[in-house]
Amino acid sequence: MTTKTSVIIKPKVKVQPYIGDILISKRELKSRIKELANRIKKDYHDKNPLVIGILKGAGLFLSDLVREVGIDLQIDFMMVSSYAASTKTSGIVRITKDLDEDIEGRHVLIVEDIIDSGLTLSYLKRNLKCRNPASLEICSLLKKKSRQKIPTEAKYLGFEIQDIYVVGYGLDYKQRFRNLKNIRILNNPPKNNGF
Repeated sequence: MTTKTSVIIKPKVKVQPYIGDILISKRELKSRIKELANRIKKDYHDKNPLVIGILKGAGLFLSDLVREVGIDLQIDFMMVSSYAASTKTSGIVRITKDLDEDIEGRHVLIVEDIIDSGLTLSYLKRNLKCRNPASLEICSLLKKKSRQKIPTEAKYLGFEIQDIYVVGYGLDYKQRFRNLKNIRILNNPPKNNGF
């Protein structure tokens, strides 16, 4: 007597990333931004700095930061990309929106959401230094020290975090979750360029 065996083939299920635990609360963000703003105000009170926000991620951070700084300053924006549709930097940096203002002789403060590999900010600093600013410093909300390929220091740093994918408060996953009021861990991020 022969027994027939049924084979069940399950299709591959694509697990969608989802928002996990709060890593940095709204209260912690507000407190740290106030501390950073006080340091920036002290250092730039008589310099009329040009604050450059790196789009899109730094938009919310920059907005809250400059309101807390409360000194005479100007704001401009750049858009720089090294991620494309991936969760990991491609290593190829391109400027997709350049400055409207001339920075020669100006005190410039770059405001970034996160320092990851260091490739983007290293490229950006070299590019902007060629434009002869009086000074050039970095303010970053977050830094993943363990992921750095090129050591990049921020004079003003909000938080150093582990090598985890985070969203919220300007940080995104495929343009989603930027509007969260706190910074949260993204569970199940894809390991490559998509699901």
